[in-house]
Amino acid sequence: MITIIHQRDKCIGCNYCVELAPQRWIMSKKDGKAVLIGAKEKNKFWVVKVHDDEEESNRKAASACPVKIIAVK
Repeated sequence: MITIIHQRDKCIGCNYCVELAPQRWIMSKKDGKAVLIGAKEKNKFWVVKVHDDEEESNRKAASACPVKIIAVK
């Protein structure tokens, strides 16, 4: 299992995460920011544990993020 962490309040809505890992990310129509599907909020960080088969796509999304607010552990 891996953990994906997203600092959503700092998201600029660039859409790279959605393009690189569409199974885990969508863009909110409400505020234009990315939503980490299945995540729960913990102290302004959105966190979700997923299977290892999602690691590569989400690592690519984390590296592409221009504001570096996605972490994969």
